[in-house]
Order: sequence, then structure tokens, then C-alpha cells
Amino acid sequence: MDEQAMKNTVSGVLVIDKPVGLTSHDVVQIVRKGTGIRRAGHTGTLDPRASGVLVVLIGPAVRLSEFVSASDKRYQATILLGTATDTYDSEGRITSSSKTSEITEEIFEKALKNFVGEIEQVPPPYSAIKVKGRRAYELARQGEKVELKPRTIHVYSLELLEWAPPEAVLDIYCSSGTYVRSLAHDLGKELGTGAHLIGLRRTKSGRFTLRDAIPLRQLQDSFIAGDWYKYLIPAAEALGDWPMVELDNDMVDFVRHGRRIPAEPGSPSLVRGISEQGDLVALLEFVEEDTEWQPKKVFYQS
Repeated sequence: MDEQAMKNTVSGVLVIDKPVGLTSHDVVQIVRKGTGIRRAGHTGTLDPRASGVLVVLIGPAVRLSEFVSASDKRYQATILLGTATDTYDSEGRITSSSKTSEITEEIFEKALKNFVGEIEQVPPPYSAIKVKGRRAYELARQGEKVELKPRTIHVYSLELLEWAPPEAVLDIYCSSGTYVRSLAHDLGKELGTGAHLIGLRRTKSGRFTLRDAIPLRQLQDSFIAGDWYKYLIPAAEALGDWPMVELDNDMVDFVRHGRRIPAEPGSPSLVRGISEQGDLVALLEFVEEDTEWQPKKVFYQS
């Protein structure tokens, strides 16, 4: 198989430790140029000022994006108490200042408990959410008042890692769609001191952690060396926490043509269909009334 033919069949995941200063789109562009594969995309934006786990899907695996993007995330966040900003981070204009001397570690930890569980969160005015067809940050920069509706998010755990007032370092395990900037801002309001985010590192995205991630500079070196394939994780592992069903050759043939196959009663609603060789064939949806698997998305490469 020549190199171009090989590139046409490549499908998988690159887990990258994104440095501060680059947008998530910048990293995807670097991957496209380095691999020579145009079909690539990330599974959840990481702000330019944030670092950490960025999951990039390549080839047919990009069709997994909607499922991988919905995965839970984990962050290490550094919050500065005493000042609030209009962007909820250190890039913004200071909107209020207050003394923090009365905030003890005990008071801070007590306030944290109000942000654990299912909560309503209003996204920051300087965000990429669209309002009447335009990005919220575009409207905010023009001085227009941005009214964003609250969203229901889930904060599974919120742990204080380091208390060095006026700074605090938190470990945040939360649902996809959570704005850590808003969490910092709302925590400042709860304490009556104001607060904003000054540092953010994503330590986990779905099943992938920093231990799975390769520093971007190291990946760029591997593009030059031509051995970047060694960092490619099979597409089947992108949803490694999903249940799986092994498909024999006949089942693979049925599924790749969109035909149903038998299932066990009481099966999970969605599973990965994996070939005997370990390749991701399809995502299968359980049809309870017929006790069958219906192919939902097929990834089979002929």
C-alpha cells in the first residue's frame, strides 16, 4: 500500500497536550498539515489560554465527534479571589474589587458545596455561543448587552487542591458544556469578593487523560520524522467506556450494508460493534421490540 492509499484509510485518535497560546483550531490545522490528512477535527474547544487534553479525531473517526464531545471533562483551575472581570478571566476589564482577608479556607470550602451536583449556569458573555446568528463575544466587544440563557450542567466533584489566598487551585470534574470561567465568577459572587479564572488545564476528556496525551511539540517532531502513526489510538478506543459487541465476518457484512443483526434481550441502548480483528465497524442501537441491533453509524473501510 502506497503512502497516499494508507492515508485514505487512516482512522483514529490523537490525544494532544495543547500548550497555552494556541486555539484548538490551530492544533487541528497543525495535525492536518503534519499528517497530510484533511479530515480531522477536535472534540471540544479548549481556550487559547488553557492547556491540556485535546482529543483530535482523524479520518472516518471524525464521525464519532458528537459522541466523544458529549463526554465528561476534568480540569485543574486556578482562581483569583478579590476581583471580577467582564470576561471572567484575566484577559478582561476589572469590574469590581474587594478585600479577601475575611475568606478562610473553611468558608471557601463551604461555598464550593453550593456548586456540586446539577446546577444552572449562565455562560460568560464573552463566549462563542450564538445569539441571533452572531457570536456572543462579538456583541460583547461592541458594547452590546448579551443576555444568555442558563444551562443545566452537572458538577460531579469540586475539590480544593491548594489554598494560597487570594488564589485557590481546584480540581473540577464536570459534564460537557460546563464553563469553568462562569464557575469562578459565580463562586466570587457567592463569597461576595468577586473572582476570576487565571489558569486552566484540562486533565481529562472522556476516557483520555494527560497520561494518554502527547505534547504538541513532540508530535510535530514525529511529523518530521514520519513516525507519527505510533501515537494514533484506534477509533474503537475513542468510546472505550462504551459496551461492545464482537461481530463475526457475516455480521460485519450485514452491518456494513445497514442491515440489522440479532441482539440479546435487555441489551444496552448503544454499543460499539467491533470486528474479530479489533476494528470499529459501527455504532449499534438496540431495538427493543425486535431484539435486534440497528446500525446507527457505520465506519467499515472496504
